[in-house]
This record gives sequence, C-alpha cells and structure tokens, in this order.
Amino acid sequence: MGTLTLSDSEAVKIAVPWGHIAGRWYGNRTERPILAIHGWLDNLGTFDRLIPLLPDYLGVLCIDLPGYGRSSHLPPGMHYSIDDYVLLVPLVMKEYGWTKVSLMGHSLGGIISFIYTALAPHTVDLVISLDILLPKVMKSPRHKLEYVSEGFEKHLVEEERQDEANLHEPPSYSLPRLRNVLAKGSYNSVAPEFAQHLLYRQVTKSQLYPDQFYFSRDGRVKFYHTTEIDNGLAAEMAGRIRKKPYMVIKGGASPFVEARNFPIFDILRKNNPHFEFHEVEGGTHHLHLHAAEECARHIVPFLRHHRPPPLSSWSLNGKEVQISARQRRMEQERFFERRKISKL
Repeated sequence: MGTLTLSDSEAVKIAVPWGHIAGRWYGNRTERPILAIHGWLDNLGTFDRLIPLLPDYLGVLCIDLPGYGRSSHLPPGMHYSIDDYVLLVPLVMKEYGWTKVSLMGHSLGGIISFIYTALAPHTVDLVISLDILLPKVMKSPRHKLEYVSEGFEKHLVEEERQDEANLHEPPSYSLPRLRNVLAKGSYNSVAPEFAQHLLYRQVTKSQLYPDQFYFSRDGRVKFYHTTEIDNGLAAEMAGRIRKKPYMVIKGGASPFVEARNFPIFDILRKNNPHFEFHEVEGGTHHLHLHAAEECARHIVPFLRHHRPPPLSSWSLNGKEVQISARQRRMEQERFFERRKISKL
C-alpha cells in the first residue's frame, strides 16, 4: 500500500435542483470515500497538497460548494446560506446510496461538518476539521445587525454587477497578478506559490485579452448568510456527537480556533477516546496547503485507525489471507511506523 496520486482521479457531477455539484474523486472508487469540503472563497483544489499524502486504499471525494469552482451558481435572486451548504451532505449521500459519511472540512467546510454531525450523528463515522470548529460570534446584537445589513446590501450590488457582466466581460488580469490578488484576499494565508491550487478551478480565460483571466466564482458567495452558534447551543450540539471519532488540527499562527472553542473540546473529549486535538506550530489558516506534511502526520494514523483497509486488501503471495483483528491492528501499526520514518 502506498499513497494517493492526483492523477488517479475522476471528475464527477452530482445533479441538484439548480444544476450540479462538481467534484473530483481520488483513489479507491469501489469503497465509500472521505467527503472533503473546502473553505470560504476556496474550492476543492485546496486539498491538492494533502491528497498525495493520504493512504491509497482510501478514496477521497472533494466537492466544490455551490457558486465555487466548477459547481453551478444559484439562480439570480437567491442568497447563499450555511444551512443550505449543510444540506449538501445528505444530497451527496443520496446520490451514492451511502448510509454513513466520513467528513473532512477546512474552515467553512469544518463548520458544515460540525453542524451536520450534531444534527445527524448516527450517519457520521468520523470527522477531520482543519483549523476550525465553531464560527465566530458577533461582539454584540448591534454588530450582528450591522453585519447582516451590510451583507445584504453588498449582495444586491453584486447582483447588479452580474447583470452588467452579462453584457460586458468582467475585469481580467494576468495569472501572476491573480496569484497576488488571491494571496492578499486571504491575508496571506494562501501564499502566491500555493495560489495555483485554487486558481485553476475559479478563473476563466478572457476572450478579449490574450493571456489574461477573470474570477469565475459567484461573487455573491462573499456575502453568504452564516449561522450564529452561541456557547450554549455549541455545548448542546457537541453533546449530541458523543463518542464520534473527531479530530481538530489548529494552525499555530491562526486565530480561527478561539478560546471559546476549548470548553466545547472538553465536551467532545469527555468519555471519548476517539477525540484528538493537534496544533501545527506556525501553521496559517490554510495549514493543509502550507504544512501538508505536518497535517498528514496526524491525519494518516487517525484514518488508518478509524477507516482501516478492508481485510481483502491484505494478501500473501497474491492470495488473500484471513487474519485476526489483533494481527491486523499490529500490522497496520508497523506499516505506518515504517512510512512515518521513510515518507513523512
């Protein structure tokens, strides 16, 4: 057994009432995969550096959220909402006939994973959350009202801009300029050298200017409606998750895992040997891009323990052999220790 490769993948389209959800399925396509969900203003390319470090007996299905990457935009007049994003999880499960789902999410994708797991814990077998657990809370009701009001106004302005763009091509830039624009927009969480992992799914070539491109994601996603989860609600939600295998990896230099998360970690950790919290020293919010190897050091053993290879994948001289659960665990542990030394 080795690791996944980006070339061993298949583009998928999942039909939804407003169009389709675009995705890419890496690795094993005969077993239920890990469902990977990207963060705000990103797309499935955000996992490009992490995917090749994961064990190849698994499959990973990365999707573009609506309005992102190559997924359909919502119709004019509609507003993006985190609640609607959560509903994508059962839509994907229905498409493939899954009764269980394994979730890996970064940022917005991690919040989606937390909310869905709290709502339907019996359908989730593990969660990996990258630099997030809970969304930030507003400082005061007044601040929240101002935030929502400003978001709606900007949403309406963006819809007017899109109406004009149907007649005129949006502003376009060179790829080096777009890399810098993306890096600046992420507060340098995505450095320019990693920007290509995101740009290839969210830019379109200009028809007017050679060698220039423009952003093709739906501008309205910048003003999506988030869900306020106060400390009391967060505690109730975490209590429903109970003994679910749950891992949170924090970027050491990132502010997205705030102090209010730690009492919720205590609830997830209580009587739960399957909860893990790790911090990547110096890691930014996009730690899975900047520090993919360090993330994999935590993720790979977690996956091997909670989603181990099927018995049929273990063989001797080309013949399948039956081994006890204890032997299987011992072999997996030895295998990973060898890989950790030589690969990671």
